[in-house]
Amino acid sequence: MAANTTETAIGYEQARDELIEVVRRLEAGGTTLEESLALWERGEELAKVCRRWLEGARARLDAALAGQEGPADQEE
Repeated sequence: MAANTTETAIGYEQARDELIEVVRRLEAGGTTLEESLALWERGEELAKVCRRWLEGARARLDAALAGQEGPADQEE
């Protein structure tokens, strides 16, 4: 349930920015195994949020393009 809350509570930019910070922290090292696992799990959750936002944007774009192509095809 926590994942669903995160997914609906934050936007793409916020999730992306937090994901960048998670990656930086993981790459920098110096964290315990437990902290690293928690960061990894958070990163996976944030990546899913970003993916869903991007898939939604792609679907909207495709729908808009399909709507523009429909009437133009009929006029020709």
